[in-house]
Amino acid sequence: MSEQADRAGRAGATVLRGGTVLTMDGSRTVLPGADVLVVGDRIAEIGAAGTALDVPEGTLEIDASGGIVMPGMIDTHRHMWQTAMRGYGADWTLTQYFVWYYLESGRHFRPEDVGAGNTLAAWEALDAGVTTCVDWSHGLQTTGHAEAAVDALRGVPGRHVLAYGNIQQAPWEWSASPDFQAFAKRLLAANDDMLGFQMAFDVTGDPAFPEKAAYEVARDLGVPVTTHAGVWGATNDDGIRLAHEAGFLDERHVFVHAATLSLDAYHRIAATGGSVSVSTESEQSAGQGYPPTFALRRHGIPVSLSMDTSVWWSGDLFSAMRTTLGADRSREHLDAHARGDTVTHCALRAEQVVEWATLGGARALGRDDALGSLEPGCKADVVLIKNDASPVSFPLLNPYGHVAFQAQRGDVHTVLVNGRIVKQDHRLVGFDPAAVRRDVENTVEHLRATLGEEAWQQGMNPDVPETKVLDNPYQYTDYRSASTHEA
Repeated sequence: MSEQADRAGRAGATVLRGGTVLTMDGSRTVLPGADVLVVGDRIAEIGAAGTALDVPEGTLEIDASGGIVMPGMIDTHRHMWQTAMRGYGADWTLTQYFVWYYLESGRHFRPEDVGAGNTLAAWEALDAGVTTCVDWSHGLQTTGHAEAAVDALRGVPGRHVLAYGNIQQAPWEWSASPDFQAFAKRLLAANDDMLGFQMAFDVTGDPAFPEKAAYEVARDLGVPVTTHAGVWGATNDDGIRLAHEAGFLDERHVFVHAATLSLDAYHRIAATGGSVSVSTESEQSAGQGYPPTFALRRHGIPVSLSMDTSVWWSGDLFSAMRTTLGADRSREHLDAHARGDTVTHCALRAEQVVEWATLGGARALGRDDALGSLEPGCKADVVLIKNDASPVSFPLLNPYGHVAFQAQRGDVHTVLVNGRIVKQDHRLVGFDPAAVRRDVENTVEHLRATLGEEAWQQGMNPDVPETKVLDNPYQYTDYRSASTHEA
């Protein structure tokens, strides 16, 4: 870090000068040529356009002119533990993902492998201006795996939420275990503003509703539940109906994907105030269902964005915003053409997906009082998009459109999390790529040696085995739904 940045760290103040500021307040106010002053861990002041703020002596000054200053982005669903296998499943379907992680090879991950993936994913997120990640950590076969996940997250200067899950065991079993409950209570007692906690499990729709016990644990602990819902052939309407009728759904519940649901299920989500984490790259490629923002908008269901897993896709929300706009607009055009009509005005605007990537994520996590917008008093999670060496950086005419369609991770100039600079001049601060690479390579070597080279190579382009994975990828239950075949 530069001498000036070091002085600023001691002074506890940073000012970003003269950028186009996307406040993401209730009016989506844009302030051209404005200053943003950070003192400690908070936004202290935002100046008027063209008026320089007075700042404390020793404040680090960052030239944001020609750039966009926006809140840090928030990813509400990322399987961070899988990042050590970046790109491995580029040609997978969802079925092949289930086979590899749920039914066959996922059980070979050791605690240190979960930690390696989490560390890599956490740095990857910061590099792309994602300051908060929900670690949808469903590979926690033991609390030792969970401790490794937490140690990794705390070792990187981002903001995280550990969503605890275990796909190798029934949620009503692992949630009842003394080890899990002791771990959860320790994490909650720490009251760490940088590390939140959720429970992550799926509801198959079994009429016996065995997942009720896990919901009761979440209620007793006072933590939110996040669940994959509306996933073709795995989790659909019945799971939502059962949880709703049992009184477990509320505004803290985050449904991931929600891509193949009936009107009844959407009505239940809307009525209880829940939100949906849309992973457009995932839904349009893996097969959960068509990305559902067009339906969520019609039902008034709050939306946040996520990228799912780097086993397939990019680890940034620029791609999520871009693909979400494309999928939503494509659906609108397709529906209009089927009616013999044409779309003359876009229903979903760029400013809305930028809001979903920022304030939408904060709302889903119940943190919109402190995260997701740039207003005095908010936590100082701030991103500067600025790349003077790129011809794509100008002209800056429509800042929301620029973020959603033009920008990419290489344009992320500066990132602050909780007032701390974690990326400056396009370089991560405190990142040791050699150490992170070494741990990830150890994980890859372990998996290749455990599986054998032939199985490892076949995994990247697998044949689908004769497993009833279409109906049920969960090994911990014999319940099978006939809905897919009936459809």
